[in-house]
Amino acid sequence: MRRILLLSQVLMLPLAAQLISNPQAIPRTGKPPVVFLNGFETNCGSVTFQTAFGIADQVLQANGRASLFFNNCSIAGSPSIEKLGAAFGSFLTGMRYSDGQAVDSVDVVAYSMGGLILRSYLTGKQEAQATFTPPASIPIGKAIFIATPHFGTPVGALALGLSVQADELSSGSHFLMDLNTWNQDRADLRGIDAIAVAGTGGTGVATMPGFDDGLVASSSASLAFYARGRTRLLPLCHVSSGGLLTQVGLCPSNATGIAKITAASDDTARIIVSFLNGTADWQSIGTAAEDNMFLATGGGLLVRARTAGDQAIDPSSVRATPPAGPAKDLNMSNSEIAYTDLIAAGTESLMVNAGSASFSTTVNLPAGGTRAFVLKPGPHIAAVIPAPAAVTPLVVAPRMIVSIYGVGMAQATVEMNGTAMTTLYVSDTQINAIVSADAPLGLNKLSVKTSAGSHTVNVMLEGAYPAVFTPGAANGTNGMLVSDSNPLHAGEYVELFLTGLGATDARGGLDYARLQPTVTIGGMDCPVTYAGAAPGYPGVDQINCIVPSGLGTQSAPVVVTSNGRSSPATMVAVQ
Repeated sequence: MRRILLLSQVLMLPLAAQLISNPQAIPRTGKPPVVFLNGFETNCGSVTFQTAFGIADQVLQANGRASLFFNNCSIAGSPSIEKLGAAFGSFLTGMRYSDGQAVDSVDVVAYSMGGLILRSYLTGKQEAQATFTPPASIPIGKAIFIATPHFGTPVGALALGLSVQADELSSGSHFLMDLNTWNQDRADLRGIDAIAVAGTGGTGVATMPGFDDGLVASSSASLAFYARGRTRLLPLCHVSSGGLLTQVGLCPSNATGIAKITAASDDTARIIVSFLNGTADWQSIGTAAEDNMFLATGGGLLVRARTAGDQAIDPSSVRATPPAGPAKDLNMSNSEIAYTDLIAAGTESLMVNAGSASFSTTVNLPAGGTRAFVLKPGPHIAAVIPAPAAVTPLVVAPRMIVSIYGVGMAQATVEMNGTAMTTLYVSDTQINAIVSADAPLGLNKLSVKTSAGSHTVNVMLEGAYPAVFTPGAANGTNGMLVSDSNPLHAGEYVELFLTGLGATDARGGLDYARLQPTVTIGGMDCPVTYAGAAPGYPGVDQINCIVPSGLGTQSAPVVVTSNGRSSPATMVAVQ
């Protein structure tokens, strides 16, 4: 009886928190460990995991996950967010399981400025403006951004230059403009699976009632720049009552903080657990950004202007005229960057006034969040994508045929890092060109030049990112394109034509892909017998593989995977 009583007492004790203090002795649980990043701290001396995230580690322990804490206060000297991003990268590199093996994948929960630390790491953002050295590989599978000011907070300006972090958090900062235009003048999360949790429980002093968490506007915290349907709004404040935001009237006196977990039943906790566990429950907690009374038809703007020759402009004003509602003069946070947290979405007419450099242009602002735009006359690059299909993340590969979309590009020449690219087609709105086989991996400069000016954007190159042409499959038996009248059969060869297999090595008169791809048809393996350059067709790749049995009669998806990147599915007829 005594042993039973003792056992019952033990079972009633709270579970020991699974917060791992030593990142080089992480227990294996069968699931990726979760790294938490805290936000801007006014008093680093009192910061603990519990003050930032409450019992989140206990909640995750109950779900079989180990938790770690990257406390930005541990980096001395109140450094810039760029330096914190680099320190976070070193933290990830140093993580080890208790058996000494390196941790190859983690998930991340990032609160407030912590989300910008994560994004700075992803881009390799340096303190010098528009300078990036992105890491070659990212050991992060999933990320949850909680109340992150992706496009800043107007409250940050109240620091009056006393803190580099607060300056970078301020709406319209150069840091935020760089972060949101680092890859092809757009934001990009490097392929991470991400969602955002944003609060609407502020008093509205920061922006308007129902549109902020006391510090961050819903449009700024939204992940609409990444994907629709990935932001959940909760009626919570940036921090709980009793703090500075309550004292100055930005959050109500009974405020509940959005990131500090007090029970597994908290909405934020439920979203975290659901998303990390791969269930769909998070999609019904709170409100979708697209259903918010403001974001359903509105969004925010972050704008930088340049000359036709791609030089920076210091505009005196930028006026936006939305498709509905009155024109609006955007806020100017500094001499170069303009912004607004809320304006009607749709086709915006933007007038840049800067003396003789004044010009107007139009942009398409989707509802649901904020977008950054680089405005300029003359040639303008909108996107650089694999010719067969758009891919996510924004990546191209050596030897790839890319389509450059934009305006004002008729009779243009194209360069990468100052070296001319081979062009296959040139028009005012589209250029098809071939990335050089020896183009370096990482971030490259792609320029379009005409007599009217030039435009240069960063383009990210990885070792391979396959994209299959449509129609891009031939029946190896008769050499004809696969169709309903010429389907594939089990045991036959299929010839796939694509681009993006990357560098090749010459052997026996053929150029074999250095990174060997895999192919599936209808989810079943199609054994590859050749993968490499298609002879006689620059930029075009070819894969021969053997059609598997058991597919039945259907239109089956073909997916090519190489370098950890999978092509958009292409449908082929099988019988």
